Amino acid sequence: MPAVFPFQAIQYNSGAGDVTKQVSPPYDVLDKARKQALLERDAHNIVAIDLPHTPAKELGPPSAYKAAGEALCNWLTEGVLTKRNTPAIFAYRQTFIFRGKNYQRCGMACTVETQPLGPREGGGILPHEQTFSGPKEDRLALMKATATQLSPIFGLHPDQNGEASTLVRSIMESRKPDMTATVTETDGQDVLHEVWTVEDDTTIKAYQDALAGEDVFIADGHHRYNTAVNYLDALEKDGDVPADHAARRTMFVMVSMSDPGLAIGPTHRVLGGMKDYTHEKFIEASAGYLQVDPVVNDPKQIEAEMTKAATKSKEVFGIIDFATGLCWVASCVDEDPLSDRFADKPQAWRELDVAIVQHLIVEEICQPELNGGEDIKWAFPHSVEEVMAIGSGSETGAGGGSGFAQIAVIVRPTPLDAVRDICLANELMPQKSTFFYPKLATGLFINPLS
Repeated sequence: MPAVFPFQAIQYNSGAGDVTKQVSPPYDVLDKARKQALLERDAHNIVAIDLPHTPAKELGPPSAYKAAGEALCNWLTEGVLTKRNTPAIFAYRQTFIFRGKNYQRCGMACTVETQPLGPREGGGILPHEQTFSGPKEDRLALMKATATQLSPIFGLHPDQNGEASTLVRSIMESRKPDMTATVTETDGQDVLHEVWTVEDDTTIKAYQDALAGEDVFIADGHHRYNTAVNYLDALEKDGDVPADHAARRTMFVMVSMSDPGLAIGPTHRVLGGMKDYTHEKFIEASAGYLQVDPVVNDPKQIEAEMTKAATKSKEVFGIIDFATGLCWVASCVDEDPLSDRFADKPQAWRELDVAIVQHLIVEEICQPELNGGEDIKWAFPHSVEEVMAIGSGSETGAGGGSGFAQIAVIVRPTPLDAVRDICLANELMPQKSTFFYPKLATGLFINPLS
């Protein structure tokens, strides 16, 4: 894989103690109300810098990013934040409950050589899904204003022999964590974040050796990684950038694909803005593409109904009509419904629930039959509860708003094996294909670029 490095992190409390009031979930799951709630708890919460403009899905006014840069400088001057004197890597554990099960996900925060996305001899950095332009513009403006990487990118690596995972967990078992925080996720669940600072050369070298030659799969943070590459490109256009310049490295939390704490959740689709939509017209237009069967009209039961249907069909989706509250389970009529349009894609890609939603349900059914061939509007919630909140007119971190939602398509989590196979095939999944739960916290470590 690309070379891995320690870095001189900027941290709260010099990287020690409880920083619950200062850290936050990442910018892309927060709305204006949650940002305000975090700031009311502590005016120095990192969200003041990391989310200077809402929504972060689009570029904000220059004054917002300027204010973020000024706040960071002031906090460093005041000692609210301090930069480490010595480079370090950071063992990082998240303890949480997901879908009724207990998990501990363990990884290592470090910096990784910044390079263009794609395969490379000796290990490359591989994306797994497409990105949107708006968030990249927002993140680049913020990076230029602060000269920092504020949030780590979540990276996965194969670690087939478990060497890296064993090393990371041995650090955690050797002593108590140096820094802790409890962060409330958007689903209301509390996640315990614990950090162990590692600065001895022997351990750092052992971790670097364990990851040598491996690919990095971006699990979460595609927009931020693209931003890091674009930031470096902009610097290089202005003149020579030294080989040891901090912008040549990007902050990651690396997690082994064999780590037992990995949990993947679904990213559902809420669709709206269709001028000719009714649930009757949707079912009529689906004929020949989908087998649509009614189930109990209770959204809380839709995933259980999907599980039952999956014993008979490979691809299964839950359908909720917001106007009536009616629910269905749908399955594909054809065994490989995307094979004609995408014969060049690997089978793992064609079987993705999210690919079928985008290219069959949206592009073959909804757009041509229910919206005159025009694009439709999307939201990407992670739970049925959030689906229903958007359906009631709420704006969440996943999107939404008054008068938006018409129909929801409930999907199953994307399997980890599919992520790996599709990345190795140098293919991209549709936007918002995976949801690795929980998110990494923002504010535990910041990577200075100057």
